[in-house]
Amino acid sequence: MSFYSLANKDNPNGPGLISAQGVSPVFRERVCVQVKKVYDACLQQLVLEKVEVTITPEGGPFARPLNFVSCRNTTSRGIIKNLRVDRLPDRENFARVRAVVKIPIRIEFIDADGVRGFGTGFVTVPKDVVLFVPDESIIPFEIEATVGASCADGVFVGDFTFKLDICVTIILKVIAEVELLIPAFGFCVIPPCEEFAEAICAEFFGLPLFPPQLEDIRRKG
Repeated sequence: MSFYSLANKDNPNGPGLISAQGVSPVFRERVCVQVKKVYDACLQQLVLEKVEVTITPEGGPFARPLNFVSCRNTTSRGIIKNLRVDRLPDRENFARVRAVVKIPIRIEFIDADGVRGFGTGFVTVPKDVVLFVPDESIIPFEIEATVGASCADGVFVGDFTFKLDICVTIILKVIAEVELLIPAFGFCVIPPCEEFAEAICAEFFGLPLFPPQLEDIRRKG
């Protein structure tokens, strides 16, 4: 059965136009969108000191020793490993969520000959938290991690391994992909692109076309 079949003609829980009665006039319709709904989430920010990370270099060969320059996460999506979800008998709908979150990072360095290089590696952070976890359903929930990492300091320790002090942010989320009914303003109006151009004549084109009259000057004053 379709959203738009006769049986669903007046269904308030399906997509369609919104009546102005009792509803803000700016909302024009109910829209069914497919989204990732966040059922619960928690944030952790920490400093990891003297963490050893071995990278895979891009290009090369590079002359040792390497001088650390900087590092940053390459993506905001963390990799979840060894996930375990154990429901808590004394807290209904909550569970102990344990996992290892791997954060992909890219390290910039300069080799002994002054050649700049890059390499990728992983920072691994264990997580053990309590989160709301919904009951089982046809569409299963997932555990997802949004991550960020930036190095405060780093030292080359041999081969392609660095010892790093890293500022880490991890947002652990319980999500499910759902069809959600939301009020909408209608379709977005896409503006035309602004073409890039050097502003060589901008000041000249900003001048008035004709010289100002005395009356205009007095009026402005």
